[in-house]
Amino acid sequence: METSPGPSRRLLRIAPALCLLLLIAGCAENYPQTTLLPRGDFGRMVDSLFRTTVFWAAIVFVLVEGALLFAIFKFRGRPDDPEPRQVHGHTGLEVVWTIIPAFILVMIAVPTIKTIFRTSDYASGDVITVEVIGHQWWWEFRYPDLGIVTANEFRVPVDRTINLRMTSADLIHSFWVPQFAGKRDVLPGRHNPLWFKAEVTGSFNGQCAEFCGVQHARMSFVLHVDSAAAFEAWVANERVGSPLVNSGRVVRDTTGPRDAAADSLERAGQAAFTAGGCLGCHAMVGTPLAGTTSLKGPNLSHVGSRTTIVAGMLQNTPDNLARWLSNPDSVKPGVLMILPRKLTSGEIATLVAYLRSHR
Repeated sequence: METSPGPSRRLLRIAPALCLLLLIAGCAENYPQTTLLPRGDFGRMVDSLFRTTVFWAAIVFVLVEGALLFAIFKFRGRPDDPEPRQVHGHTGLEVVWTIIPAFILVMIAVPTIKTIFRTSDYASGDVITVEVIGHQWWWEFRYPDLGIVTANEFRVPVDRTINLRMTSADLIHSFWVPQFAGKRDVLPGRHNPLWFKAEVTGSFNGQCAEFCGVQHARMSFVLHVDSAAAFEAWVANERVGSPLVNSGRVVRDTTGPRDAAADSLERAGQAAFTAGGCLGCHAMVGTPLAGTTSLKGPNLSHVGSRTTIVAGMLQNTPDNLARWLSNPDSVKPGVLMILPRKLTSGEIATLVAYLRSHR
C-alpha cells in the first residue's frame, strides 16, 4: 500500500523551484525599490562598497567551507583507524589564519571609511538645497532658494547635485530613496544631511524606513528626475502660486476646453475649501494662508499636477480623491486627517474639481 509523502519530503521536492523563483525575483531590474541598480553617484558609491564586501565575504565563505568539507572527507573516521596523534598547536597555521583575516578586514575597512567620509556631510559647489520634513505620515519638501513648497512628490534636475537638509516635525522617521542614496534618519530638533546627483530621468519611489506608527508602511513619496529644461518649467509654474512667494495667483488646468459649468464647480469647491475648515491644516495658493508653511497637513498648491495622493498610496484620479475625501480613515486607518463633518457627495464633487484644477 502506497503512502503519500510527508510534509518534509514535499518541501524538499519544491525547494529547488522556490529557490529559483527567489533568484529570478532578486534579479528583476524593474523592482521599484531596488538598491542593486544605482541611478546616481551616491548610490554607486554605496553599491560599490556593498559589492566589495560581498566579494571578500564570498572568498571567506569558499575558503572556510572548502577547508571544512576537505577535512570532513579527508579525515573522516574509519572502524580500523588507530588513535589519532594529539596536536597542541601549530605556530605557522596560527600566523596564517591571523594575517589573512586581518588583510581581509583592511580591504573592507579602507573603502568603508572612505565612503563614510564622502557621504556624511553636505555636498559643495553648484547644488540645489531641498529641506525635507517628515510628518506622520507624509513628507514635506521645501526649496528655500526657489520659493517652492510641495508634499509627497518632489522634483530635481538630472546631473545636478541635490543637498537634502532633513528634520522631523514629530518623531523619528528615515528618508530612503533606494536607487539614489542610503537611508538617513530624520530626527526632530536637528537637521541631518544627505546628497545625491541623479544620472537618469524618470520617476522613482522612496519610503520611510523607520517604524513611526500605524501607517509607517504607507509613508512613501515619489522622486521625479527631469531634464534641465523640464525642471525649469516646473519651477516657473510652481513659483506662480508658491506658498513662499505668496503671489495669490491660481494656476488653472488648461489642458482641456473650459466651460461655465466647470468654472462654477471649481468656484463652489473653492468656497467649500475656504469655509469648510480645510485651511486649518492645508495651505493652498489663492487663499489667505497661501504663505503659511507650518500647518499640520500637506501643502496642496498645484496638487492637481501630482501623480499620487495620500503619500504615494493612491494614483491622483478624481475617483481616488473623492474616495479619500469621503472617509480618510477608511482609506488609511489611523490617519491624522479628521474631517470637521461628513461631506456630502455634492461637496466632494466640488472639492475634487477645485483641487484637480490646481496644476
